[in-house]
Amino acid sequence: MIRLNCRKALGFILIATCTTGVYAQVKDYPIQPVAFTSVHVHDNFWQPRMETNATVTIPYILQKCKENGRIDNFLRAAKQLPGDKLTEYTFDDTDVYKVIEGASYAMQVKKNPLLDKQIDSLISIIGAAQEKDGYLYTFRTINPAKPHPWVGSKRWEKEEDLSHELYNSGHLFEAAVAHYQSTGKRTLLNIAIKNADLLVHDFGYGKEEKYPGHQIVEIGLVKLYRVTGKKQYLDLAKFFLDVRGPKGTEYNQASKRVVDQHEAMGHAVRAAYMYTGMADIAAITGDQSYLAAIDDIWHDVVGTKIYLTGGIGATNAGEAFGNAYQLPNMSAYAETCAAIANVYWNSRMFQLHGDSKYIDVLERTLYNGLLSGISLSGTKFFYPNPLASMGQHQRSAWFNCACCISNMTRFLASVPGYVYAHNHNDLYVNLYMANSADIQLSSTTVKIDQSTEYPWKGAVNLTITPAKPAVFTVRLRVPGWARQQPIPGNLYSYTNNYTPPVTITLNGKPVTYQLQNGYVVINRKWAKGDKINMNLPMETQKVMANAQVKDDKGRFAFQRGPLVYCLEGPDNADSLVQNILIDTNSKASVSYKPELLNGLYTINTTGKSFKRQLNSDALTETTQQVTAIPYYAWANRGPGEMMVWIPYQTSAALPKPAATIASTSKVTSSLKSERMHKALNDQLEPADSKDANYPYLHWWPKKNSTEFVEYTFKQESTVSESKVYWFDDGPWGGCRIPDSYTIYYKKGNEWVAVKPLKPYSIAKDKYNIVQFEPVKTTAIRMEVKLPADNSAGIHEWAVK
Repeated sequence: MIRLNCRKALGFILIATCTTGVYAQVKDYPIQPVAFTSVHVHDNFWQPRMETNATVTIPYILQKCKENGRIDNFLRAAKQLPGDKLTEYTFDDTDVYKVIEGASYAMQVKKNPLLDKQIDSLISIIGAAQEKDGYLYTFRTINPAKPHPWVGSKRWEKEEDLSHELYNSGHLFEAAVAHYQSTGKRTLLNIAIKNADLLVHDFGYGKEEKYPGHQIVEIGLVKLYRVTGKKQYLDLAKFFLDVRGPKGTEYNQASKRVVDQHEAMGHAVRAAYMYTGMADIAAITGDQSYLAAIDDIWHDVVGTKIYLTGGIGATNAGEAFGNAYQLPNMSAYAETCAAIANVYWNSRMFQLHGDSKYIDVLERTLYNGLLSGISLSGTKFFYPNPLASMGQHQRSAWFNCACCISNMTRFLASVPGYVYAHNHNDLYVNLYMANSADIQLSSTTVKIDQSTEYPWKGAVNLTITPAKPAVFTVRLRVPGWARQQPIPGNLYSYTNNYTPPVTITLNGKPVTYQLQNGYVVINRKWAKGDKINMNLPMETQKVMANAQVKDDKGRFAFQRGPLVYCLEGPDNADSLVQNILIDTNSKASVSYKPELLNGLYTINTTGKSFKRQLNSDALTETTQQVTAIPYYAWANRGPGEMMVWIPYQTSAALPKPAATIASTSKVTSSLKSERMHKALNDQLEPADSKDANYPYLHWWPKKNSTEFVEYTFKQESTVSESKVYWFDDGPWGGCRIPDSYTIYYKKGNEWVAVKPLKPYSIAKDKYNIVQFEPVKTTAIRMEVKLPADNSAGIHEWAVK
């Protein structure tokens, strides 16, 4: 019923028209979030993170933008800096916009005169880079001698491909609205309006009939419409959606018209931004075809394409959604930007439908696949968020493609805006964190104080203080994880079919309730000091994946409350976890570790670990204590092994390999980074050459060069065989099998080619074996000739 009613009667809100000072009543979401500026968080989980974002991460990213040429792009476009040197990506301007947005949000929470001055200076630089008619795209305005290959010979020429002109505009608009609402200053807003007016002039039926290559301008235009009241912006946002497809590609959701799409496809960030924009247009226009499409797509995602952590986008081939149930763990992409976009989308879906299942997905993403994207220090980041690692994943201080880093700054500051929502006299309590908030309902203003130690403990206490006694409804969300549903649908389930009941009292008296769309509904005349107490069962749960998810076969995952847990090397024997097996019936306990990773609860149980023996199929088995930590906290102690999905069947475990001449050798190579060296001799055999589930070594983006890898043995040894398994991620990736390769051994101080018994052969999807006349040596080397147009890589290199 909620779904049908939302489609028939979308709500109305008042928007300010800043150009005229008047207000207009317009159609919009029936349920409105309570602005984060009205929600004052003071808990021990989120408040420190938001403080770190404001005082550490935002200044850090501003400095990195300066160091890495982002600001120089604008200075050169404004002719304030000589030369035509550009940064690497045409969307690099958006890093500046996003950090301005994040800073604006942070300044709304806590004034910061120094940051305010820095942002004013940045806006002045941006304004100087804008062309007279409103065009703002540094990669064209600089007019370099060698234009970026993604930039066409004229404006908008490659917009449907990779130019990112409209993508840059979208982030500009979002930053401008945030800055205006934070400071009341129109400096950046005027720049955005000038650019938006240009888009209105240039795009539309009978003009430039093109869609954005990377969606987000639709969201930005709607935000700009809400602030200015200019309906042309709303119309243009809808145009960009309606003109999309059907002659494009799945990669950027253009192979069909948007209203004809019913499954998630292509690049996950582009997709989720588009679905968010579609929800905005559906809310404001009441377009039921938009609603039908995003409803179906949402069910496709939560039913077949979302990780337990809330991550979306399974494959690095196009940073895209995979097929149904294609959810690999070690090669999971699950981009941080996609997690943020997933929160935006699910927030809008809730505003449309009023169902807690959307907040269930939002919360899962927030605490797991999104929060994992930033280190506890606030200065190290993940781009992909895998669910398993052999140590090949490591947080970085910066990426050349820094979209996830700057995106995190703008998101963290706005977290309190997802806690509450309202619709006339309905007050929704969606997330649980200690805070105080002031909420305007139709009948009265309500002050609500929430105290809780969530997500560690399940007690939530609310004190309701209306300005005057009034009748209204409090809708208290009971999370799906507390009622046998990790994620809506049947993609994941608990091994235990019983969860203790959620208990609720009102002014000390038990409340008997039936859930409506996942909410406890309490309608009454509220008075000052009324208290609601809810207790959520913080049981340690074991989660199983749908049998069609082949990568999770024979495995389970730990979950406690909203938090997904993982095993990480530093907490377990020999710093290994891939060789661990835990029985599904094993008892688990929890303990609070105040000194560990800024304080957290660990899950502790007993398991087994396995080890291979040389020249034998028999495994040695050891009983050991096993510790799990929340997934968001992994990789804060350096690279190492990690896994979310824990084997309970022996066939799913990866026994510790037996020592071989290769595994005990020192690895060197022509790579600048040594992070990939362990892949060569980890004894993990891929399913095929494109298998990215296990670590591999690659030379990308090098092409048409001669590279090498080398083993230095612990002692002089006699060897007579080499076998290598090539990495080849065609057709999407940049690696192919090499043109040729040669094996050398060390003789004195010289490298001498071995004498093969048969000619070399090169093939993918199998070991390439070379047997040669035995040599006694201290080291062996493989020289690899890369293809002219591609790079190459190696899964495994064994020596016998």
